[in-house]
Amino acid sequence: MRDSLDIETVSAALVTSGRPWRGVEFHPALGSTNTRLRELLAGTAQPTGPYAVGRAGDDRCLWWVVLTDHQTGGRGRLGRAWTVPDRASIAISVAVPVADPAQAGWMPLLAGLALSRAVRRVTEAAGHALTARLKWPNDVLLADDGDRKLSGILCELVAVSSGQAVVVGTGVNVDQTREELPVDTATSLAVAGATVRREDLLVAYLDELTAVLAGAGADIGTDPSRAAGVAGAVGAVGAVGAAGAAGARTAYREACSTIGLEVRVHLPTGEAIEGVAVGVDDGGALVVRTDHGERSFAAGDVVHVRPAAGGLA
Repeated sequence: MRDSLDIETVSAALVTSGRPWRGVEFHPALGSTNTRLRELLAGTAQPTGPYAVGRAGDDRCLWWVVLTDHQTGGRGRLGRAWTVPDRASIAISVAVPVADPAQAGWMPLLAGLALSRAVRRVTEAAGHALTARLKWPNDVLLADDGDRKLSGILCELVAVSSGQAVVVGTGVNVDQTREELPVDTATSLAVAGATVRREDLLVAYLDELTAVLAGAGADIGTDPSRAAGVAGAVGAVGAVGAAGAAGARTAYREACSTIGLEVRVHLPTGEAIEGVAVGVDDGGALVVRTDHGERSFAAGDVVHVRPAAGGLA
């Protein structure tokens, strides 16, 4: 029997001094956490439960967290389905303001960086440290299980009364058995040998995300001393805060296993471009060196990026 999320513990850990999160909404089952949060931001739905922190009138549900034990209509990039058993995974969406919408392309990359660090931290504490690797643009893979997919991240830019925000949706396979995974290219922390509490991974992920975003220059909705406190509390991520936006991007590039690979980029037209992934530009696009020169591909412009030699990733 899998347990439901201990939402009181999660809320108490997140909505506290030193963190920007202003409230947590939990549903035992929900079609899509991203859809729900977009409705909250638009004002077409009202938050359930008491507010944990009072909100200003012009930033409805920014820094809000929506969680569910069972996401029944989850989706990834380009509308791909994301289905998991009840209470076996993490399904979470958060709303983060962005000052420059042109930089929204970096949000799934930085969220992946944060999650990879949280996975390492929590599995190490559980006595079975795992290595998470980043596949551009929005997948987190487990090196410990043949680079199978552990997590997918879906970000959506939305308009709010105070400007623009990004809804960051994240699904993480935590407790599934091999038989419960929909495809052979997927994995879970349990399959890779790590037993962790979902609550611990959730809090670690959002702490790491806060620190990475603060390091990238985001306004995390707190005064500088609180932001510094979060970054310092999560250890190595504090170094990103000192380096600024360039440092956060460098940290992602160093962690991205796509860079350096011979890749095949599949486009919606059916065309496939082959070359070497040589970097990620300052807009978050993948730069590929082909026989005809370098080309940049934004996440929304590609269907798949695969190793040219084949393989799970």
